[in-house]
Amino acid sequence: MKAVKIGMPLLMIIIAGVFLISSFAIPKANLGNPNGPLYFPIGLSIFMLVLSIIYLFNELKTLHEHNGKIQGLFEGRTLKLIAVTIALGVIYAFIFEPFGFLVSTIIFLGCLLFYVNGWKKWKANIIVTVSFSFITWYGFSELLGVSLP
Repeated sequence: MKAVKIGMPLLMIIIAGVFLISSFAIPKANLGNPNGPLYFPIGLSIFMLVLSIIYLFNELKTLHEHNGKIQGLFEGRTLKLIAVTIALGVIYAFIFEPFGFLVSTIIFLGCLLFYVNGWKKWKANIIVTVSFSFITWYGFSELLGVSLP
């Protein structure tokens, strides 16, 4: 467990460092501020680096303490819920292109909500699934002009 508690912030520090170094390879803009395209990725990677370092120090401080949260992950239906969510996400990725955004999102959210909430809350599951899918589709397609498959 200790390796996981220290390994994750170290991995995030490495990812942030690679992202920061890669950000400097972005070509300069021809119009406007030549360094404009660099500001966001560099700022984001510095922010991620700082947060990862803070996270590492917090984990080093609490390394000797017992953490019941990680053990709670292996109790109950948490692992099964994670596995079902991953499986539904993979299925969603495969049906996204042939069925399009709206239908595949309704199927994905419907299956996930019915698994999490059960059949007793079928009205709420259907309302949330359909309304979220339509609002998201309308927002992207009509309001933002982004074409969805």
